[in-house]
Amino acid sequence: MAYALNRPMVLEEVATTPDGAGGYTTSWTALGTLWAELRAGSGTQQRGAIAPEGRMSFRIYLRAAPQGSPQRPRPDQRLREGSRVFTILAVSEADPQGAYLLCHAREEVPA
Repeated sequence: MAYALNRPMVLEEVATTPDGAGGYTTSWTALGTLWAELRAGSGTQQRGAIAPEGRMSFRIYLRAAPQGSPQRPRPDQRLREGSRVFTILAVSEADPQGAYLLCHAREEVPA
């Protein structure tokens, strides 16, 4: 099965640096651009602090990379497409040949 890898998405990793007062600050570092196909998954609605909040899951298909490769996404990373941010929840092979990866992700909505 072939996928339409027509969306450039930036793979990002969290970086923590000491703040000098015993704590730390976090920032995101770009690791590179991966071409992807983005498919909407299921949506849910939850009770929020003020109003109901919607949550949408996505399936993101990418070219495979070997375990340990910096181009292989991990659940502690995220993918960014412009101002849209997708937190990676899990990664698996998308096909029996292992040519593509499937990232299960959740879109983060800024507060």
